[in-house]
Order: sequence, then C-alpha cells, then structure tokens
Amino acid sequence: MRPGHHGTGPGEITPDGCAVEFYARLPVGKEPDIIAAAVPARARILELGCGVGRVTRPLLERGFTVTAVDESPHMLDRVRGVHGVRKVCSPIENLDLGETFDVVMLASFLVHTGDSELRRALLRTCARHLAPDGCVLIQREGENFHTEVPRERTDPSGFTTRVASVEPAGDGVNSFRVEYEFPDVTWTQTFRSRPLTTEQFEAALAEAGLKVDAYLTEDRIWVRAVHADQGPSRSTPAGA
Repeated sequence: MRPGHHGTGPGEITPDGCAVEFYARLPVGKEPDIIAAAVPARARILELGCGVGRVTRPLLERGFTVTAVDESPHMLDRVRGVHGVRKVCSPIENLDLGETFDVVMLASFLVHTGDSELRRALLRTCARHLAPDGCVLIQREGENFHTEVPRERTDPSGFTTRVASVEPAGDGVNSFRVEYEFPDVTWTQTFRSRPLTTEQFEAALAEAGLKVDAYLTEDRIWVRAVHADQGPSRSTPAGA
C-alpha cells in the first residue's frame, strides 16, 4: 500500500486502496464524450491509470488507438476482450516507453496526490510522452471536493458513493474515507489528497513544461494542457 492509502471489501485492493471488483461494476460515465470532443479524431492515446478499462473500451469503439497503463496487474487483467488495446503494467511515475502520443490522459484526480514529488513525477511522465503538437487531458477535483463533507450520491445504476470524512494529514494534505455501497456489498477506500487552487495547479503544470490550453467543462474539472512553448491546440472543445 502507498502511505496513507487503504481499502476494504471483497477482491483485490490496489496499492492506492482501490477495489478492483468495485471499479469493474462502475458504469461508463461522460468521460469518453468529453475526451472525444477535445482531441483529434483517431488520435493515439496514452491512458495513464486505465484501471479496468471503463474508459478504454469506449475510446477504442470511437476509433482511437489506446495504450493502457496501470500499476495493478489485477486491474489490467480486466482490460480483456478489447480488440486493439496495448496494455502496459507499470507505475506511472516510472514509465518511459521511448515514444510519444497525440494525447496523454491523467484522470482519476491523480494530479492531486498528497505526495508532491509523486505529482511532479506524474506530470513529467505526461510531458515525456507528449508529441510536439499533442495535448494532455487532466481530471482535477471539483471546487468543493474538500469542503462539502460528509456528502453522498446515489448513482442511477443503484449504488451509493458516500464521502464519509476528511481529516487533515499534515503539510496541506487531507485524508479521505469514502464508502461505496451496493445492495449486496460495501467497499471502502482511504486515500490522501492535496487540494490545488487554479494558480497552484497551473504552477505545477509549468514546472513540468506544460500549460493550460483550455478548461473543457463548465466546472473546470477536465483540462487540456499542451507543451509550454506550443501554440493553440489542434482541437477545440465542443461549444467553446
């Protein structure tokens, strides 16, 4: 386990406390639509932290070529029966494939890791694998992620996500406990997260040689970044 991370419930638990069986049950959300609207058609995508392939599959169906990376072999085992996907088992921070991609994805709020050195390494991996005229898609936490606690949401598919508590863990980092409750089983995850203001987030990108090209959604959770010396991206978000 990574320091400060823990998970409970049936099945394999990854080093950051994620339950593989829980993610295998999750429905596909709006992410594939956001991604497809923000990048060139048939782009080569490097998906960092692909999990069980919940987003990978819809991207392949839309004609993208995907290299799916995850540090958990148990997660990658679920990315099967998907034609055309290339799978790589590796910690993101150590990844060096020796090639570049049109699009690099860093979703699941990974940029908010409580470990500042790890965040720097994640963003360096993004920049290292980014083609000269490519883009990085990053998912940030929502504005009130650290403040509106406790809170819960029931998904239309029938499970409840409950952010049960958030406690200071030192050095500006918070420790979260989240419960995922289904009619037949409950999983929990404890993890550490560092809140980042817009200014802090953009400074972190700049440190890795990146800059914001566009905030893709009204809540500014999804962001498109490019190399710091690059002009406007080749693709414009729908409705922008």
